[in-house]
Amino acid sequence: MSTGFGRHNDPFVLELDFEPFNANFPRPSRSSSIGNGVQFLNRHLSSIMFRNKDCLEPLVDFLRAHKYKGHVMMLNDRIGSVSRLQSQLSKAEDYLLKLAPDTPFSEFAYAFQEMGLEKGWGDAAQRVLEMIHLLLDILFSYLACCHIFDLFDSSLLMPTFFFFHWMSPFKDNNCLLTSYFHFLQVVYILVQVRALENEMLLRIKNQGLNIIPRILVVTKLIPDAKGTTCNQRLERVSGTEHTHILRVPFRTEKGILRKWISRFDVWPYLEKFVEDQMIKMRADTTQPD
Repeated sequence: MSTGFGRHNDPFVLELDFEPFNANFPRPSRSSSIGNGVQFLNRHLSSIMFRNKDCLEPLVDFLRAHKYKGHVMMLNDRIGSVSRLQSQLSKAEDYLLKLAPDTPFSEFAYAFQEMGLEKGWGDAAQRVLEMIHLLLDILFSYLACCHIFDLFDSSLLMPTFFFFHWMSPFKDNNCLLTSYFHFLQVVYILVQVRALENEMLLRIKNQGLNIIPRILVVTKLIPDAKGTTCNQRLERVSGTEHTHILRVPFRTEKGILRKWISRFDVWPYLEKFVEDQMIKMRADTTQPD
């Protein structure tokens, strides 16, 4: 099709060829794509350069390997490939559509286990169905490998994280508030960890899991605390149940640094501090009272 602009005799015209859009045009294969044509087309076009579905294998491996204290979650050994995951998720979708939305997971856990699906998809049929639809959309739309990382911001993989480690050598609870800037840092991190704990608890519950999360805020220990709690190795954050401050001292070749120092003077100690806090964190693996 050719289109000329204006009525002058310009030999240079705009020519549009729509034939490529008709060749091998993608056709939605799932009913959930009806009414979402633009989204389906965008996903298809964005993944043209990444047709190799092997890029999805690490996701299957992750879901199969994920365990919590020896308990299998998400997928078991019945599913070992992307194609197998696709077929079993489709079966699970058909199975769930026959159930009432509020059917608890415990009532169909055995049927799911036979399909290769373990707990962690949701606490009730409706939520499990939403999770399965999310993964099916990705698998059947042939999303590119780079798009897989979007899953980590979704409700699919977030509930598989139960331990959060926040290193903050400059901030502390009930410590030496030597400046307004330091005060704002303390308030910021305490508000954030309280909100994070509430969000983790909610998501874990929605996934039908009975797991207690743990949040550790690692900061510096000050032996000469001058009436504050900065000399306590482990302290629960006020307003939380599962969030603690783990304190590790700054060390030098001459021993532990006992007094408070300005945030502008901490840089020579940070490398050793990181090494020490990793050792302390690994040793403190049990849930504190």
